[in-house]
Amino acid sequence: MSTASLVLVANAGDGSLSTFRLSDDRLTRLAVTDGLTGCSTFAVDASRDLVYAAVKGEPAGIVTLALDRERGTLTPHSRLDLPAGGMNYLALTRDGTGLLGASYGGCYGVSCPVADGTVGAPVARISYPNLHSVLPSADGRFAYFVSLGADLVAQYALGDALELEPLDPPTVAAPAGSGPRHLVLSDAQDAVYVMTEFSGEVLHYARDTREGTLELVGAATAYDRSKDLGHSVFGADPLAHHYIWGADLHWGAEGAVLWASERTESTLGAVAVAENGTVKDAEAFTVTEQQPRGFALSPDGRHLVAAGEKSTTVSLYTVDGERLELRQRTETGRGANWVRFV
Repeated sequence: MSTASLVLVANAGDGSLSTFRLSDDRLTRLAVTDGLTGCSTFAVDASRDLVYAAVKGEPAGIVTLALDRERGTLTPHSRLDLPAGGMNYLALTRDGTGLLGASYGGCYGVSCPVADGTVGAPVARISYPNLHSVLPSADGRFAYFVSLGADLVAQYALGDALELEPLDPPTVAAPAGSGPRHLVLSDAQDAVYVMTEFSGEVLHYARDTREGTLELVGAATAYDRSKDLGHSVFGADPLAHHYIWGADLHWGAEGAVLWASERTESTLGAVAVAENGTVKDAEAFTVTEQQPRGFALSPDGRHLVAAGEKSTTVSLYTVDGERLELRQRTETGRGANWVRFV
């Protein structure tokens, strides 16, 4: 079997997932899996070659797909219907035996058991306005749900059966009107960083590794300030008003850089992270695919693949510190918005 990396890209406009092989700084598209209506997020269990894809429709759902690494094909395995609305973010926990989900339109979050690739009915459900993402701690003891609509992060302990038990306090605030969106945890698990949509910042929360609680301790801008973007507000058209439109957030190599995407100016910005975890305003920017909602970095940090909601191609870059070098643009599909290395 090949040891080359695979890259999966969700194309919401086409309702498909593209599978690429990355080798020698080139992407080769292996397959396109159709029938995934509005797919805009998925989670990958690489050890079992399973992909959990959120789909829209009546009802929405989570479809489990089996990945053939040689051919790049994805074969349907099972499905969980979600009558209350589709997921905007999925994250696996506890070695793939649990799945967490956040629904923006449905304003709810869930935790579900997973057995042999089949997602069971939710064992816990929480509710906050416009939940945009969720991540568990590496040890599977805690989970963090980001509410864009309420400007907060809701923090929970995960029980033995994946129950969601609120911590004390149950939430930690983000700056009013910032629109918190996506989050990442540090390798040491002592910090959480949140990308905001309306203010274009990376918020730095210190994390108590024993109790799981968060405390906001700093922030840095992640958008190109030379473009004179205005602070956005909920419900506004950011393109019409030239407002900030922050999106995705991912670690660079060795935890020294957080890469962030901004959609109005279609940039990827590099936010420097000091050894003590503090963040510095981004100074290096790369113009990328139009309206880059999603992107991802390879596990070794050497490559970055970016997708654009208004582009049918993805861009492949090699990464050198805070600098990106474009290697290739290649077709994927309409409305590309989610990228993961496998």
